[in-house]
Amino acid sequence: MADAKTVVVTGGTRGIGKGMAREFLKRGHQVAVCGRSADSAAAAAAELAEHGEVLGRGCDVSDYASVQALWDAAVERFGGVDIWINNAGITNRRSNVAELRPQELADVVNTNLTGSFNGCRVAIEGMRKQENGGAVYLFEGFGSNGMTAPGLTPYGSTKRAITYMAKSLAKEVRGSKVIVGALSPGIVITDMAMLAAGRDPKREAQARKVYNIIGDKVERVTPWLAGKVLANRKNGASIRWLTNLRAAGRFLCPVYHRRDIVSDYTPAA
Repeated sequence: MADAKTVVVTGGTRGIGKGMAREFLKRGHQVAVCGRSADSAAAAAAELAEHGEVLGRGCDVSDYASVQALWDAAVERFGGVDIWINNAGITNRRSNVAELRPQELADVVNTNLTGSFNGCRVAIEGMRKQENGGAVYLFEGFGSNGMTAPGLTPYGSTKRAITYMAKSLAKEVRGSKVIVGALSPGIVITDMAMLAAGRDPKREAQARKVYNIIGDKVERVTPWLAGKVLANRKNGASIRWLTNLRAAGRFLCPVYHRRDIVSDYTPAA
């Protein structure tokens, strides 16, 4: 493929990240994925290899040197990086802040926020040195639009900050060959989404009802996201799967009230 691109997906060993990596590969592009351990990254790369050329590497996104090493490895293997997707993220147990351990709070902030800063810093600096520049994307999530929910304060706070980060960075790179954008996948049924649903029976039942109406499987959302990323040339783009209009339409459509995609979900190994 003459116009094959190199895409780095952090947190690409499972869930949405792995799904997007698979879609890029199926379209003829080359991909580097990272996970928190070298073993998880190697396992994901081995599985994804049937679709194309892929590099798997362990990376702690909260550590700048580790993120820089990921960039260097991708450049060494593929010659450059065209698209960098800051997908790595975690959520907290669905509990009030006062009930969470300090380390749980720190982990969410370090992964979601510091990790995204590190990824953007490394990618923007590296892409500015490339003749063709590149594109950097951040992942929004619950809280990005200002919505709040008890028990999701740490996660939602980081995602609210991610929205600001994407908009502000887009202004910082204006006039260069680098663009920055935001990806909003909506509710995708993954291990992280199920953890966010909580373990309280009443709260979990409410979450499952909403997930079944406006949630989607990885296999449905990631092809659309990958296609939009590859086609985008606009700095500051906001690529949103679950728009307000789409969500409203689903709540009004009886078909979506009869879905049960949550029950079909199988947790990752």
